[in-house]
Amino acid sequence: MSGTVQPSCATAPVGSAGRLLSALLAVAVLLCVPLAGGCGSLGSVGPLKNMFGKKDEVEPLNSDPANVIYGQAEQMIDKGDYKEAARQYEQVDINHPYSREARQAIVMAAYAYYKAGKYDEAIAAADRYLTLHPGTKEAAMAQDIIAMSYYDRVLDPKRDQTFARRSLAAYDTLLQRYPSSKYAATAANRARILRDLIAASEMQVGRYYLRRNNYLAAINRFRTVVTEYQTTEQVEEALMRLTEAYLSLGIVNEAQTAAAVLGHNFPDSKWYKHAYSLLGQRGLEPQQHQESWISRTWKTRSWTGSGQT
Repeated sequence: MSGTVQPSCATAPVGSAGRLLSALLAVAVLLCVPLAGGCGSLGSVGPLKNMFGKKDEVEPLNSDPANVIYGQAEQMIDKGDYKEAARQYEQVDINHPYSREARQAIVMAAYAYYKAGKYDEAIAAADRYLTLHPGTKEAAMAQDIIAMSYYDRVLDPKRDQTFARRSLAAYDTLLQRYPSSKYAATAANRARILRDLIAASEMQVGRYYLRRNNYLAAINRFRTVVTEYQTTEQVEEALMRLTEAYLSLGIVNEAQTAAAVLGHNFPDSKWYKHAYSLLGQRGLEPQQHQESWISRTWKTRSWTGSGQT
């Protein structure tokens, strides 16, 4: 037994460790750059800098004082170079966040983006300003920029009205929070236009459903106009169409109430004449029913009379 050679447990691992060490040294050589200070980063190696995606584009820091950068941005505004002006205003906020120019630079960046047609960027900058400085004198301007950035993308009544609704919400916020600002008068006028536009869009869809005898879907659209857009020109037709749709479904009390409210508020309207005629064809007259949703939601005083005014 003493002449038997025992298997060595060290021979194979030593060879594996050597090969592993050689491989690691080879990788280190590939990754290192012959700089005086030693190895560089992965990003400094040409073939490897995009190994994990595109190289980040980092905006170089501007070492100029805040007032100098702000002045450069103002010059670009004067020249109509709004996109570059926005970038310069952002440099003030990035490089000098505690300077007295930084706050104004945020809202001016929003304005410059708006003028450049970069509406999403304008909204983002204005939102940021309102988050950081909601009670300042420029807050109304920031809110107006948000509303305008949506307003400029509003489409006709036949198209999707997402931007119209967002613009209206922004203008309503402006009127609620800053009623005495210089932007309030324009905001009120545009809010009126937007309400009429959205109501017209609802009517467009409602008439589409009505022509196809989809009365419930049509009623939902006309109901939206009556409940949310009572001050628009569309409300007269909406009440008449409700009369028509409810009669088609045999829901007489709602049809009578719609015609009654229409006649009380718009006695000379051509739409009231249509509604009155529709009821007359079935031996009915306008009559308000207090349990009707129209009676509950209409903002004017109740009307209990009947007959054509």
